[in-house]
Amino acid sequence: MSLSKVYSFATGEKLSEALSEYVAHLSQEAIARNGRFTVAFSGGSLPSTVCRFLKDNKEVDFSKWYVFWADERCVTLDNDESNFKLLRKELLDHLVQTDRGIPPEQVMQINEDLVGDRNAAAEDYQEKLESVFAGTTKTKFPDFDCILLGIGPDGHTCSLFPNHPLLEEKSKWVASLDDSPKEPPCRITLTYPVLNHASNVVFVANGAGKRKTLKKILDEKDTNLPASHVAPIKGTLSWFLDDAAAKDLSDTNVSSFKL
Repeated sequence: MSLSKVYSFATGEKLSEALSEYVAHLSQEAIARNGRFTVAFSGGSLPSTVCRFLKDNKEVDFSKWYVFWADERCVTLDNDESNFKLLRKELLDHLVQTDRGIPPEQVMQINEDLVGDRNAAAEDYQEKLESVFAGTTKTKFPDFDCILLGIGPDGHTCSLFPNHPLLEEKSKWVASLDDSPKEPPCRITLTYPVLNHASNVVFVANGAGKRKTLKKILDEKDTNLPASHVAPIKGTLSWFLDDAAAKDLSDTNVSSFKL
């Protein structure tokens, strides 16, 4: 059973500050323990929220980071729909410009030569995970140090959508789909077994548009929403919210943030 904590902050800026502290802390712990930090990002507004202060945190040793994507659209890397492009804008390019770049071989983006074949792209991405995690995990699934996730108004996370067959995937690390209800339809995504073998999973949500969804998951325990099934087996599940998103939650579910 995962340890779950919900944190709420008055503004998006306060949320980003705390999230920066938390990710930096996880990074330092992982590097001290294993000599590296393995992290996966989702897209949308998450890269901006996570990296707003983190990118200038001089205590973070980005040279030891191995960066993955929790899901990715099957588009070229310069496409505006690319989650890689989002993170490049919010973090990767900034680090290069400040001489603190993550080694390119440790940035595990989708193979854009394969975006026309979603199954091949998913298989290739699983091989990328295997190249980093082979021999380092005690289970048959990778054990990420941290996976950073967003959540949609419909309760989807990664590219795991309500009532989709991929919610039942039990063996693949990376799966593909061509029927995403959000454009573009072709995507690859990490699966529940990978999410739930991570040491730390962090949901990030801000804005009033997420209020009803968060209440269903956190207060009402609605299991019909895909995000409700993210529960690290031995890890920690954290929710970083702003007050607008957390407004309808029971006070008993919200904790004070401290490292």
